[in-house]
Amino acid sequence: MKNAVGKLVMAMTLFLVSFMAPSYFAIDAVAVAFQKGSVDQLSPYLDERVDITLPDKSDSYSKSQSEMIIRDFFDNNGVRNFQVKQKGENRGSEFCIGVLQTRNGNYNTSLFMNKKGDRQFLQEIRFQIIP
Repeated sequence: MKNAVGKLVMAMTLFLVSFMAPSYFAIDAVAVAFQKGSVDQLSPYLDERVDITLPDKSDSYSKSQSEMIIRDFFDNNGVRNFQVKQKGENRGSEFCIGVLQTRNGNYNTSLFMNKKGDRQFLQEIRFQIIP
């Protein structure tokens, strides 16, 4: 009897975790793409329109424009690392706050994702230089 209850508890735990894992996988994958400075790894998570805030400009861009702007930003600054400081979820949206370390300085970076269908998409990226 104890063995059957243990198996049932284990099965329920795995079932519940399977629903939570895709959500957190997306923000983790985006953080890894930032750590590597890889637009190619980031691209599948970009929404059709992305709000991007850079130190010198801010606007809403199409996915292809976003790829070009982020690639240019990464290339011009030389990404060294991305350290996650905080991440979480709120009503189906995910966020990540961290520090993007580059050869030209460090940037406070905020990432906001929203769920569409069964996937999370990156909808907003903010870079703010750390004085």
